[in-house]
Amino acid sequence: MNQPSILLLDDDADLRHAVSQGLELEGHEVAVFEDPMAALSNVSRDDYSVIVSDIMMPKMDGFDVLSRVMDIDPVIPVILITGHGDVPLAVKAMKSGAYDFIEKPFTVQKLAAVVERAFEKRRLVLENRRLRETLGEVTDLSARLVGRAPSIEIIRSQILALADAEVDVLVLGETGTGKEVVARALHDFSSRKKLPFVALNCAALPKDIIESELFGHEAGAFTGANKSRVGKLEYANGGTVFLDEIESMPLDVQAKLLRALEERTIVRLGSNHSIQLDVRFIAATKVDLGESSESGGFRPDLYYRLNVVSLEIPALRDRKEDIPLLFFHLAREARGKFRREIPPVSPGLEAELVNYDWPGNVRELRNTADRFVLGLWRGFGNQQSVQESTTGDLSSRVQAFEKSVIEREIQSHSGQLKATYESLGLSRKGLYDKMKRLGIQVSGDGSD
Repeated sequence: MNQPSILLLDDDADLRHAVSQGLELEGHEVAVFEDPMAALSNVSRDDYSVIVSDIMMPKMDGFDVLSRVMDIDPVIPVILITGHGDVPLAVKAMKSGAYDFIEKPFTVQKLAAVVERAFEKRRLVLENRRLRETLGEVTDLSARLVGRAPSIEIIRSQILALADAEVDVLVLGETGTGKEVVARALHDFSSRKKLPFVALNCAALPKDIIESELFGHEAGAFTGANKSRVGKLEYANGGTVFLDEIESMPLDVQAKLLRALEERTIVRLGSNHSIQLDVRFIAATKVDLGESSESGGFRPDLYYRLNVVSLEIPALRDRKEDIPLLFFHLAREARGKFRREIPPVSPGLEAELVNYDWPGNVRELRNTADRFVLGLWRGFGNQQSVQESTTGDLSSRVQAFEKSVIEREIQSHSGQLKATYESLGLSRKGLYDKMKRLGIQVSGDGSD
């Protein structure tokens, strides 16, 4: 984005000199023009500019200037200078698209304040336009892993390099950084893409069924096994198996997984018959498996077998330059999901997003973007979770809990209040009374 500049149009030489000098003293770069056509030849769609123009000029009046500028870019701010008798004309011009008008006589400080607000509006327009253009040009992979930080560019290049390499991969990263996104990209950009991608969260599988889930079983292998069952590894034959939170896998199952990795064969529970596997394994963890293997929580031989090739996904706080771009990308997804327009992204909001540490990483940023588009997000100071609401008296804690429940329910119903009060077992008035008391607002009509 280029430096902000003011284009000042006026046929009065004394006024041009006085105003331009005053604006320059306020720290602005000013280009002065007596001929409006000469000024318009310096206006382009990409300019970080504000136009300040007198209404009454002999060669071209302010209305014509406004019209010509809007033909170039309808969101370039045009501020009109008007005499006492021209106020109705200025109001008409604002209805036609002018940003604001200044009535003569005026102080330079007053004009400078209006100009600074106009610059802020222009900056947001250009930045959002640039983000849209950037997102419109991205490849499929960069649409999945959004960002321009060197660390995320390295991850994308590693995925492309490893996609068709017949090696198993260990993906490292904190909760919410996108480990499954990376695993799916490795699969989708490989020659295995038309075959199954099977994702398993080892922490979510009960210990008594994880072995059967992975390897399958024969009828009668254990109580309740009434018929044979194909396991996830066998089902994924020819494709990819993604084992998330592999650190949670029981040690005895780790031993059988190690054999499957080394021999590319499995044996169903209750069977003696080996089944050949053509599967690529991708494992993911948020812990240091090296330390875990030293403490006895993870098999060292399995760790060494998995750690041949590893990809480490950076935490969001370590690539803060990507946060505005990624937030806008996620807000666009939320707009499509909830059928809501994206509210304006102010500089204050952008600064707040960048300065936050994001312990939940991209997953937390996605939730924030969802809440922002739904009109439920009002800054980190108001987003305290129920778990964090552990101070204050009982009444304040109950109120915090009640507010959190209602806000989550509104979000889950895409801002539709009828569905919300029905799901909560409230009347329409009951929900509205609680929202008013708790300070809960919803953007849009919240139609019910």
